[in-house]
Amino acid sequence: MAEFRDSIDIAAAPETVFEYLTTNDGLTAWMGRHADIDPTPGGRFAVDIAGHPVRGDFLHVERPNRVVVSWGFVGSDDLPAGASTVEFRLTRTAAGTRVDLRHSDLPDTEVRGHADGWANFLPRLATVGAGGDAGPDHWQPLPT
Repeated sequence: MAEFRDSIDIAAAPETVFEYLTTNDGLTAWMGRHADIDPTPGGRFAVDIAGHPVRGDFLHVERPNRVVVSWGFVGSDDLPAGASTVEFRLTRTAAGTRVDLRHSDLPDTEVRGHADGWANFLPRLATVGAGGDAGPDHWQPLPT
């Protein structure tokens, strides 16, 4: 299994960024077209991204510093629902918040596609977190 890591700085307080990770409207402002989440440990994590249903559970929720969810795709043999783990660590900085992302337990065949997805979605999170509008999302998964 492999891991993907990235980070981004956001011109907003961790409390603000945290809301974009733990509310339906917040999540869909930067990622996905539909979300149905319950941000409590063991609560559901369901978001539809570019027609792909991502499903898992909230594993850890520590306001406003850390969110961990299980992640995978309904019907996928390579990365089934809940098979990988996505962790967001939010650290207060002088300019706002640093978000460190770690997506672990990825099959090697899934790293490239998820790296491409996070390269699209993290800047969108930075935009909305700072009070902007990320606009419509036209991202599509890389062909396999």
